[in-house]
Amino acid sequence: MSGLAITALTLSHFRSHGSAKLSFDGRPVAIVGPNGAGKTNILEAISLLSPGRGFRRATAEDLARKPEKIGWKVTAQLFGLTGQHEVETWSDGTESRQTKVDGKPATQVSLGRILRVLWLVPAMDRLWIEAAEGRRRFVDRLALSFTPDHAEAVISYEKAMRDRNRLLKDQVQDAHWYGALESRMAESGHAITANRNAALARIAAAQGDAETSFPQSELSLIYPEGNPPDLAEALAENRSRDMAAGRTLTGPHRADLAAIYTAKGVAADQCSTGEQKALLISLILANARALAADLGRAPILLLDEVAAHLDATRRAALYDEICAIGAQALMTGTEPSLFDSLGARGQSIGIAETGGLSRLIE
Repeated sequence: MSGLAITALTLSHFRSHGSAKLSFDGRPVAIVGPNGAGKTNILEAISLLSPGRGFRRATAEDLARKPEKIGWKVTAQLFGLTGQHEVETWSDGTESRQTKVDGKPATQVSLGRILRVLWLVPAMDRLWIEAAEGRRRFVDRLALSFTPDHAEAVISYEKAMRDRNRLLKDQVQDAHWYGALESRMAESGHAITANRNAALARIAAAQGDAETSFPQSELSLIYPEGNPPDLAEALAENRSRDMAAGRTLTGPHRADLAAIYTAKGVAADQCSTGEQKALLISLILANARALAADLGRAPILLLDEVAAHLDATRRAALYDEICAIGAQALMTGTEPSLFDSLGARGQSIGIAETGGLSRLIE
């Protein structure tokens, strides 16, 4: 099964890269170099080809190479869901990030209709033990991968909630000010919950249908304040309580993601560090497997330093699964030996650092 693929990537004044041009042939890619050479920056640039702020959630200003800070640009030639495209995203240093597809201005949401990008980065290793906000972002990325319009529902919900929260903090009592906002929150909130539940169901099916070397998990959404069937009604009933708190206490923004290590019946936050990492890898692979089945093409995978945390057997199993899915996976590592079992099935790119500037090794 062929996958979505980036064929060429150009970086200009992006992070540590003053200027870089890379070519890919659709196979998995091993990007090798010492720590600080700029490997992760390449993956981050690719993550900006999907909706949102990339896997570091950086501002447009933070992405510019220092000390110049004259703006930055990422350009990609790719084979997407609707054929071949050129995607450009950039900031000129004075404005927020801008995007073009085939030379025409485009929204970030529209990127999800062209390309599906999944990632696993070291910052996610604490997913199961950090605050619930990180797990909500994780499940929303899952939902977005299946339903690109999920981003619009989240944006609509969060904007209406911010406006409602301002009314609550200002102690506004007039019900007419709240009605329209709560109706919008309810409409978007129900879409968010439906998309999240659908995504978790697809992940469960993709895990159950596959034989894999990585452990399965049972995922569920939990709500500290409950999940009322009529959100608009619940918001109206809880105005006094929310006013006392100064914020909205009911809704999908309060959801949390729970995971159980299926074989052991143990909650993910009680598992060892290695088991937690294996569970994350399993979920990313299940997500990719489900998308490949739904779309007929595998998504692009960004796996930062993932091989360093696996023994040789698990590394080989990971590469086997990536190739079986048919995904173009871009992986980083400090040693070429980490990718020995990938062999000729993959492409290798070297990165070095010279005088603070990342340099590709031909």
